[in-house]
Amino acid sequence: MTHFSFWIDGPIVGVYLLVTMTAGIFVRKYVGKVEHFLVAGREMDVFLGIASLAATEFGIVTCMYTAEAGYKYGFSGATPGICQALAMLVTGTTGFCIRPLRDSGVLTIPELLDRRFGPQVRWAAGLVIVLGGLLNMGVFLRIGGEFLVLVCGLNSSTFPLEWMMTLLLVMVTVYTILGGMLSVLVTDFLQFVVMSVGLLVVTILVLTNIGWDKLAATVAERHGPGGFNPFVHPELGWSYVLFQALVTTAAVLTWQTSIARVLAAKDTVTGQRIYTRTSFFFVCRFLIPGLWGIAALAVLSGEQTPNNPLYAMPTFLSQFVPVGVMGLLVAAMLAADMSTDSSYMLTWGSVIYNDLLAPWHRDRWSESAGLACNRFIVAAIGLFLLGYGLWYPLKGNVWDYLAVTGTIYLSSISTLLIACCYWPRANNWGAFAAIAAGAVIPSAFLVLEQLSVTSPLAKQVGPYYSGIAAYVAAALAMVVGSLLKVLLKRDKAKEQG
Repeated sequence: MTHFSFWIDGPIVGVYLLVTMTAGIFVRKYVGKVEHFLVAGREMDVFLGIASLAATEFGIVTCMYTAEAGYKYGFSGATPGICQALAMLVTGTTGFCIRPLRDSGVLTIPELLDRRFGPQVRWAAGLVIVLGGLLNMGVFLRIGGEFLVLVCGLNSSTFPLEWMMTLLLVMVTVYTILGGMLSVLVTDFLQFVVMSVGLLVVTILVLTNIGWDKLAATVAERHGPGGFNPFVHPELGWSYVLFQALVTTAAVLTWQTSIARVLAAKDTVTGQRIYTRTSFFFVCRFLIPGLWGIAALAVLSGEQTPNNPLYAMPTFLSQFVPVGVMGLLVAAMLAADMSTDSSYMLTWGSVIYNDLLAPWHRDRWSESAGLACNRFIVAAIGLFLLGYGLWYPLKGNVWDYLAVTGTIYLSSISTLLIACCYWPRANNWGAFAAIAAGAVIPSAFLVLEQLSVTSPLAKQVGPYYSGIAAYVAAALAMVVGSLLKVLLKRDKAKEQG
């Protein structure tokens, strides 16, 4: 039985939604150019950037898959957060890749690749970014809706999941279409505050009522040494750790929602500081919901435990969090989800407009036509998310699915960005080869996983080995393709000479 009260917790959630929607819609009058819509005029300071990046990268889907990892793997489930925090700290400190990227003044990564490898590479890069990004985001609405239905104890017959998903989508899409990045930044700040308070309050309740000792003892009892060390966990091991290191490092360098904050910063130094000062948050991003998942493992009895470990944490919270605080929790989770969904929709929309549609609108469209096109793209993405979330049958862990779909573009675009910035011999042959190699392997794994005939093979290979193979293949393809063009040019020059 859920502790959510529509008379006490409902008004708390309602006030939050009213304030957020009002703030998001209010700033629409300041959006007069495409640059305002996509990168907020490049005026973002450090503190707003930290709040926006933290709010964007913590949604309900984040809370669900990190809690699932805590429930299934104990403290070892926080490994991706540690890897990402280290990668972000090093990248922000050194400026590796993000310094030349921000100095270039581009709106997206493919735009920078255009200057080095040509417009065809820019278009191909934009295509895999959008493909990987939309497939990655495709499960957000469903998982967010499932969390809210479970926590609030909604009856599926009177308020079905489809209605919850549609409601979430409409709220987010309205202010994103009207205000673009300006709306996202303003609402992200409000959502960061509400989200942080909710996370801290619930975590304090968990630690005071259940206790750290019981949480640690539960991990030791249920998972053994593997609950504390991913290298010795029977379901994880070195391949898991290496894949997480590759995914998170590539995401720090090229995940468009993170890079959008660097590009929207008022200068390069500000962009680097946003990274360094947000880095520790990514440990908390995995550890705090992971503790909630471990608490579910410690508290839920056999009959209370859901068949799907993804639902263990919301089932636990629905019975654990008291009335009043439940309203704060739901508001915090809505804050997290709305900031994530709005930013992701804007991010993938910016790549579609700025890179895929560039051959048609470059220097031809007015600012008003560009704004109208961007708003239409955001709306179309929203409809895609609704349909995909209802249709796609998610198999396996949520985080594994997100890591694999992200790898469709992270493996190749991270390779292209590094080569673009630091390898003089890199050329368009290597770029095309890397894009193809990086996209084919994870895409093939997703298809094999869904087909009944090939699903045993996909299970045997697993997401970790296939993911590692994608990064290795993309890097090798860049080197081989680039050197091959150089050698052929040299031979041709000798023949002509």
